[in-house]
Amino acid sequence: MAQPPDEKGGKQSGAANLGEAYRKAAPYMGAASSLVGAVAGCTLLGYFIDRKVGTQTPWFTLGGALFGMVGGFVSFFRQVLGKRTGR
Repeated sequence: MAQPPDEKGGKQSGAANLGEAYRKAAPYMGAASSLVGAVAGCTLLGYFIDRKVGTQTPWFTLGGALFGMVGGFVSFFRQVLGKRTGR
């Protein structure tokens, strides 16, 4: 399979193609990481509050997970789709 020429007219190396792929994927990987972090962080916070309060039903854990999912998805879509204003 032929590789496209680089700026100098030579062939691109596999490392150059891989680096370009990572540069293009970086915003999406960052958005996915922030989604996972928001869900995990809020769920853990709810879990620790449940342990501290001593509740029988893990309401704070469930609420933290729900809050993390909503906040994480809002952040994810803002990063992936770009910040858009209504005007």
